[in-house]
Amino acid sequence: MRFWVGVTDPHWFGFLKEHPFDEVNSWQPNARPPFTNIPAGMLFLFKLKRPHHHIAGGGFLIGYLHLPLSLAWEIFGKKNGAPTHDELEDRICPLNRTSQRDPEIGCTLLAMPFFWNPDDWLENPPGWDSSIMRGKMYDRDEPDGRRIFDHLQGRIPAPSTTPDPAAMTETMIQDRYGHPYWSRPRLGQSSFRALVTEGYKRRCAMTGEKALVTLEAAHIVPYGRNEDSHDVPNGLLLGADFHRLFDAGLISITPNLRIKVSSRIRETWFNGQVYYRLDGQPLSVIPDDKNLRPDPDRLQWHDSNCFQA
Repeated sequence: MRFWVGVTDPHWFGFLKEHPFDEVNSWQPNARPPFTNIPAGMLFLFKLKRPHHHIAGGGFLIGYLHLPLSLAWEIFGKKNGAPTHDELEDRICPLNRTSQRDPEIGCTLLAMPFFWNPDDWLENPPGWDSSIMRGKMYDRDEPDGRRIFDHLQGRIPAPSTTPDPAAMTETMIQDRYGHPYWSRPRLGQSSFRALVTEGYKRRCAMTGEKALVTLEAAHIVPYGRNEDSHDVPNGLLLGADFHRLFDAGLISITPNLRIKVSSRIRETWFNGQVYYRLDGQPLSVIPDDKNLRPDPDRLQWHDSNCFQA
């Protein structure tokens, strides 16, 4: 079982330790991913940069994507580890080595972050070389990984509100008695929006519109009605007007991914021609990954319970 130890900026760490969130963005100044083919749920530990040489906390991997800096701020705000957009820009741009006004940055999304007090830090992690710039993958079944993993015992807080992540941490930290494993952490609002945006290729599902400033992540089943509200298959990337019409039940999507437009738009506002041309048409954009596509059962729920036929 592998886990990642990533080089972490002490200012990022210190800010988030004082402003705890349920999810954070561990950004990189360029869009090159620190690792590939890593499943969601993997443990990601924070190895502080100089003057510290300590592992000081961690979180659980949701996923990796790249976003324009401005959109990363819009989606995650202070969860980027900075109090303002200007300060985030001041940290990233000197490291990005590009003249772009709004550069693409790497975003490693982490759930359930934890930040230890100095007494719990692990100094000089075994197997760590000073030439490492981004991070290192460890294996729990190898000596160096085992030593780090042993240090985690009792230092990862188990959340008390959601059963799945709690079960994940308890199972993961089993020590020598049984087989530990990772499982997918529950998404928060910001990660949901980021993953939906990326899954739909930054385009409106209904029209294919690419103007990011107009696009919003919509829930099929409204937020809070089930435990997996922020699950990506419960999401659609829509233009702002389509999002509002979808939430109002004036537009729906059938389980076979065709658009339905209610006649009430015309009856109530005497217009809506721009929407009626889409009636009966298939979605313009769906995620390439079948696991991210809209859940047919949730689409049927929306059609039966929200759509104003």
